[in-house]
Amino acid sequence: MKRTRTVLLLAALLCVGFGTWLIAADHIDAPAVTGQTTDITDLYVFRGENPDNIVFVANTQGLLSPAQTAMTSFDENSLLEFNIDTNGDNVEDLVIQAVKKNGKMRIYGPYKPDVTGTTSYISPNSFTAEADITQYGEAPKIQTQRGLTVFAGPRDDPFFFDLTQFKKILAGQATGFNNPGHDAFAGTNVMSVVVEVPKSELGGGNSMNVWLETKKKTGEIQ
Repeated sequence: MKRTRTVLLLAALLCVGFGTWLIAADHIDAPAVTGQTTDITDLYVFRGENPDNIVFVANTQGLLSPAQTAMTSFDENSLLEFNIDTNGDNVEDLVIQAVKKNGKMRIYGPYKPDVTGTTSYISPNSFTAEADITQYGEAPKIQTQRGLTVFAGPRDDPFFFDLTQFKKILAGQATGFNNPGHDAFAGTNVMSVVVEVPKSELGGGNSMNVWLETKKKTGEIQ
C-alpha cells in the first residue's frame, strides 16, 4: 500500500462552535508561498443549509484577476488539509484531506490520522468522495458521494475588507471604518475547495477547533 508523505508549508487556524462561525483571512502575507498554489487566503467553517451538516471551505491563490483565474489550477503535488480538534487539546483528532488527481478533487476523510503535526500521510483506504474541478466560467460542478458534498474551482473572493480605510486609520487620518466601506477584494477570485460533512462524522461534540494547512508532497512510502 502506498501512502503519500507531505510536509507542512503554511497554516491558517479557526475556532468554531456548531452554532456559530468565524473566519480567518490572510492575503499574500507569507512571502514564501505568495503566488503559489499553497498560498492560503481564507478558512471558513459553518453550519450547512441542512443543520445536521458542517461546511468546510479552503480558499487559496487570492487576488486573481479574471484573466489570471482562467489560467490558474490546483496542483497535484499540493495537499489541502482541514485539521479538526474535537477535545480541545490543539491536536488534530480528525483530518479532511483534498488533493487534485486526474482533473478531479479527491477527498479523504474525515478520519483519524496516523500521525499528527507537520507531516501528513494520505491513506487510500480513507478515500470518501471526489468532484470534477470546475473551470473558470463554467457552472459549478457539485457532487455528492457517501454523504459528503464537494466543490472545487474558482470563486469570487468572499472576504470583505476596506484596505484603503484601514491604511488611513493606521496613519491617523481616520478614526474608524465607513458604512458602507469599499471592498478591496472586489473583482478578484480565489481557488476554492468546499466539503460539506454530516456532523455525525465529526465526533459528536458541540464544538471543535479547526485549522487549515497546505502541504507539498515530498515522496511516497510503500
